[in-house]
Amino acid sequence: MLYQFYDWHRTAMEPWRALAQMANEFYGHPVSPASYLPGSRRLAAAFNLVGRLTQHYGRPEFGIARVQAGGRTCAVREVVELEKPFCRLLHFVKDGAPAQPRVIVFAPLSGHFSTLLRDTVNTLLADHDVWITDWIDAKEVPHSAGPFHFDDYVDYVREFVRFVGPQAHAISVCQPTVPVLAGVSLMAAAGEATPRSLVMMGGPIDTRASPTAVNDFARHRPMSWFESKVVQRVPMRHPGFMRRVYPGFMQFAGFVAMNPDRHVESHMQYYQHLIQGDGESADAHRRFYDEYNAVMDLPAEYYLETVERVFHKHLLPRGRLVVHGERVRPEAIKASALLTIEGELDDISGPGQTKAAHALCKGIPARRKAHFEAPGVGHYGIFSGRKYRETIYPRIRDFIARHD
Repeated sequence: MLYQFYDWHRTAMEPWRALAQMANEFYGHPVSPASYLPGSRRLAAAFNLVGRLTQHYGRPEFGIARVQAGGRTCAVREVVELEKPFCRLLHFVKDGAPAQPRVIVFAPLSGHFSTLLRDTVNTLLADHDVWITDWIDAKEVPHSAGPFHFDDYVDYVREFVRFVGPQAHAISVCQPTVPVLAGVSLMAAAGEATPRSLVMMGGPIDTRASPTAVNDFARHRPMSWFESKVVQRVPMRHPGFMRRVYPGFMQFAGFVAMNPDRHVESHMQYYQHLIQGDGESADAHRRFYDEYNAVMDLPAEYYLETVERVFHKHLLPRGRLVVHGERVRPEAIKASALLTIEGELDDISGPGQTKAAHALCKGIPARRKAHFEAPGVGHYGIFSGRKYRETIYPRIRDFIARHD
């Protein structure tokens, strides 16, 4: 019933949010006489903050209209190339762009929408033909579509790689490193063409290396705890009514609980920026939290199986991961190159967890492997922000070019 109570609470807050928006306009809009009263700017800022704290954040847009590619400015169109019950394969088509290496980006299915990788995609588009997995909020998937298991994720990986073609390069960010490595391993074992390169960034290949607070939290609780405490049924007013999910609002609460002081301070600074009329800083806050606050539900089957296989039993690094009855053998991969990237300050996937892929992929020659630990970079800095664009991306671009 926790999800139902949350949904009722959110609905009950809608009138108060509307009132806060009206008050913000009343005290803050330049054509309103009240905006010239003493203290009006503080009142407008307070109501603006209340409105944002009670707002529902849906899936944001990528919003990439054009990029510079091949020395020219190209318009960008989002084209859904494949549509599955739980995921869309989204292609960023650049009109008039020259032929460039194909890259399929596997976005995390871990609580945020794929738009969290907007900076990743936007930067890649200058030099690559980019595709991305656009995961669908589980509460929007009708119960009639059936469950979604870890093995189904691996099936999606294999189908998407086949669709984009063997000339593609695969980039997996965080959580999907495990199912992507599993899917490519099964393809190699079956004699299928595999991606020309695998770029794995900040993922939990082996969580026994440098365990973080996130790893310890998952490892020290039995599966029965996750079943009883975090798995909920989707409330009535959503298309996925009665589907078992790990709700996005619980995942969001976990994110905030990791650094509560930082988020409180950020919101207080936003309030001060509004009072001071610092629109640029206020816009930066809004852009970050519009993305950070937009969370989605995960299918319960996939979530629970990931916790058990990746964080509890460490099946992949122990050579015991089985998908549809077949053992996953990363040593079967021989034709793909491998680049792993980690952040020195990553507090979600600690240093060494992604690098573990090198020991598993014994069939890839050392000359076709590379590893980079980004100094002074945390988890999100691996795929977003200035350090990603200036330090990490050039290594990805050059590695793909060498093996294209």
